[in-house]
Amino acid sequence: MNKTYRGVALVTGASSGIGRATAISLQEAGYRVFGTSRRSTVEGPAGVTMLTCDVTDDASVTTLVEQVLKEAGQIDLLINNAGIGIFGGAEESSLTQAKALFDVNVFGVFRMTKAVLPVMRRRGSGRIVNISSAQGFIPAPYFSLYAATKHAIEGYSQSLDHEVRTFGIRVVLVEPAYTRTAFEESLIPPDQMLEIYGAARAGMTTVIEKAMQQGDTPDTVAATVLKAATDATPKLQYPAGKQARQVSFLRRFVPSAAFDRSLRKMLRLPG
Repeated sequence: MNKTYRGVALVTGASSGIGRATAISLQEAGYRVFGTSRRSTVEGPAGVTMLTCDVTDDASVTTLVEQVLKEAGQIDLLINNAGIGIFGGAEESSLTQAKALFDVNVFGVFRMTKAVLPVMRRRGSGRIVNISSAQGFIPAPYFSLYAATKHAIEGYSQSLDHEVRTFGIRVVLVEPAYTRTAFEESLIPPDQMLEIYGAARAGMTTVIEKAMQQGDTPDTVAATVLKAATDATPKLQYPAGKQARQVSFLRRFVPSAAFDRSLRKMLRLPG
C-alpha cells in the first residue's frame, strides 16, 4: 500500500530515544525525514537521512538547514527534540553549567526555529513541534534547572504560535512524562555538589528509577508527536502518555495546596 507523501520533516536529536522513535514514526507515516545527531558516526533508522548538527552552534544550524534544502527543497515540519538534563539541587549547579543547559534546551530551539521559519514562511505553511515535558508545567524538585528550560519553551512556543499563524505556520508542544529511554542514565550531575542535599538526591534517585520502569515507551511519545504534526486543527499542548495526561488534568483542576502536598508525598520529600 502506497503511503501518502506528507512532506519533509527535520528531527533534532534523532539518534536515540524519543527522537529516533519519532523519526521512524514520521517516515512510516509518509514524511521524508532528516534526523540530526551531534556525532557524524551515528547510523539512523532505515529510510531516515542522518545529518550532523550541534544546536548550540549558529553555523552548524545554518549548514544543516542548507543541506536539507539542497537535498529536499523544503522543510514542512520541524521537531525540536534535542536536549539534555541536570539532576541535582538548583544551588548545586554553577551559572556556567546552567547556561550550558539553557544553550541546548532553550537557545537550541531558538536557533533551529529561527533558521527554519523563513523557509516555512515563504511556502505559506509549516508546523513546529517542540518537545517539552510534564516538568514544563509542574514543579520538579532536583530537576529545577531542567524544568526551567521546559517552562521557557512552553511560554516561547505558545507565544510564537500566535505570531506565526498568519503565515500558515503552527507551533505546538508535546509534553511527555517519564519515558523509558536512556535519559536518566545520561543526566549530568551538578558541578558543585553539596552534602546537605545528598540524602534527598539519593531518595529522588530511587523515585526516578521506579518511575522510569513504569514510564511510557518512546513509541508512545512518537505517536503523540505524529498526531501533533498532522492534526488539521492542532492544539497548543499534547500531553504524551497516560502519566502526562493524568498530571496535566490534576494540575488544572486540583487546588494548588492539595497538588503541592501530593507532589511532596509522591517524591518522598519531608514536610
